[in-house]
Amino acid sequence: MFYILKIKGTKMIPDFIQIRDDKMTLRAYFRVSQKETGFKKNNLQKYSQEMIKIIETLPFGKIHKFIPKA
Repeated sequence: MFYILKIKGTKMIPDFIQIRDDKMTLRAYFRVSQKETGFKKNNLQKYSQEMIKIIETLPFGKIHKFIPKA
């Protein structure tokens, strides 16, 4: 289980994604514009397709509980 957070940036700071595990430990932190690279660097490629669909529709400032399909 993971939690996906979409964070709105400012004029100087880009928009970011945080992915946290079930204990809310940070597993990944990357720019929204670099999703594929972020998943690869953080060894989350097997969840990337499902998570990208969620990230694209998730509003900024919201947390989404993601349970991977077995």
